[in-house]
Amino acid sequence: MSSTIRKNFAFEESIVKKLEELAKQSQKSMTALIQELIEERYKQIENQKKKEAFKKIKGSATGLLKDKTIQEIKRDYEV
Repeated sequence: MSSTIRKNFAFEESIVKKLEELAKQSQKSMTALIQELIEERYKQIENQKKKEAFKKIKGSATGLLKDKTIQEIKRDYEV
């Protein structure tokens, strides 16, 4: 079980009202709702990092197999 740490945050009144409404609609505590929202945002950031890393390596192997076709490579490695 993970440990729980208490933190205090200051929100604008309009944000608090929205948070209360969202929590009521979802039948979750404000804490649970904030945790879910943070997890969702964190996943988005991680996915973006992965996409950016893929873009950096995309095409880096282009031209490595220019002397052979896929069919020739498959034929050469068939057991």
